[in-house]
Amino acid sequence: MRLTQMCSAARLVYLSTVRPERDTPRPWAVCVYCASGPTHPVLLALAADLGEAIADRGWTLVWGGGNVSAMGALATAARARGGWTVGVIPKMLVRREVADHDADELIVTDTMRERKQIMEDRADAFITLPGGIGTLEEFFEVWTGGNLGMHDKPVVLLDPDGHFDGLRAWLGGLVEGGYVSQTAMDRLVVVDEVGAAIAACAPD
Repeated sequence: MRLTQMCSAARLVYLSTVRPERDTPRPWAVCVYCASGPTHPVLLALAADLGEAIADRGWTLVWGGGNVSAMGALATAARARGGWTVGVIPKMLVRREVADHDADELIVTDTMRERKQIMEDRADAFITLPGGIGTLEEFFEVWTGGNLGMHDKPVVLLDPDGHFDGLRAWLGGLVEGGYVSQTAMDRLVVVDEVGAAIAACAPD
């Protein structure tokens, strides 16, 4: 099914591969930011475990729409457990053949900024897995938005192996220097287990 929709100044193309035999999308959705490059077994296992846990809760997975690295492992595992997956990807990446066409909903945007906005709008909570500058950019934007009162959704950093230890030390220094408030730090939930991340995202 192909639907073209005009949205303010941006033109968004929605591509859906909704399977009629599957349940309708669940109301609670978790957005996961993660890597699209590394193929370390530990990272892929973590992503798969999180995808399974989201599906087991009956929640919808919102992610970057890729079929590679942690992105692919996350979504594939969620669908294998019956989870509903919503991928959001800019068309430039679709052309590189990294889009997950098995997604229950595949939303193709013109720009990266549109992509991030739709992911934020579709989600009720956010989890960040180990990743690089793209993952960090998404994480910082949604964390900053929450700190500024633009949303009140949980923002979770799932880091079982210390990938973000350097980042957290740097942030601690920014707090000491007065550049980041302790209130902002307190808003961020840092956990090292999938179960704790899921619990932090659960509706009240």
